[in-house]
Amino acid sequence: MKSYGAFPALFQTIGFGQQIFSTALEDVPFNVTSGIAAHFIPAIDNSFIRPQGLPSLLGFFTTIVVFLVVIYVEGVRIELPVSHASYRGYRGRYPIKLLYVSNLPVIFASALFANVYFFSQIIWSNFNQHNTNVFLNLLGTYIWAGDQPQPTGGLVFYVLSPRNILDVAVNPVRAVIFALIMITFCVVFSLTWLEVGGLGPATVAKQLVDSGMHIPGYRRSTRSIEMVLKRYIPAVTVLGGVTVGLIAALADFFGVFGTGMGVLLSVGIIYQYYQQLMQERVAEMYPALRHIFGG
Repeated sequence: MKSYGAFPALFQTIGFGQQIFSTALEDVPFNVTSGIAAHFIPAIDNSFIRPQGLPSLLGFFTTIVVFLVVIYVEGVRIELPVSHASYRGYRGRYPIKLLYVSNLPVIFASALFANVYFFSQIIWSNFNQHNTNVFLNLLGTYIWAGDQPQPTGGLVFYVLSPRNILDVAVNPVRAVIFALIMITFCVVFSLTWLEVGGLGPATVAKQLVDSGMHIPGYRRSTRSIEMVLKRYIPAVTVLGGVTVGLIAALADFFGVFGTGMGVLLSVGIIYQYYQQLMQERVAEMYPALRHIFGG
């Protein structure tokens, strides 16, 4: 029996979907002194933007917009003409997606930032609760807000995203620095995964040649195809890293339900399932292409 994808990926998508719906339906207290009608308009006005990361109508509408943007971006690609040596009449196109390394860069960046927050909080709570150590202050300073420490400075303050537009308006410098850090690390992780994940021009060129494919007008050799791919893959990888980093940052700024990373991950996984189904259909029509698709 043929299976598509991995169960952990599917469970992650379901989990983020549940998070989005639970956030959308979350109960938010609103004080009404007398009469519902008199307070209807203030309640609607209050629902558009809420502090402390509470769900809002702005976040709801932004979630829909971000979903549509990510779906569109997933389909943006460059297509290189290819032909098969054994099937003279076959002409096709090899797609190089804008999100060439998918949403992995933003996942790695978010995991790195979460670790910075985790370890800085441990160090602060054990060695620097009064924020008097100059060197440890560079890592992060906190104050107690209720029963939870809240970051107020240092590196950790700038690798945690503002959770709504009000926080961005209060401290725009923090928002800009966070966005720049997120984009920078997404680009770095994109280029790293390009080689680690076997997605570089040399590897792709070898896969094409081994499957009998070549680019019309160029010699059917790994070297010539690699030179063509080098014009596109590195540039697309960098641009894709900038794109996912910017989407994730802006989504968090507007209080998207489930976080920007969650939206990127959910759409990316669903799109991968769709691609696998399409690849199966193409492979049934052209069996030689199974070497490219890994079948």
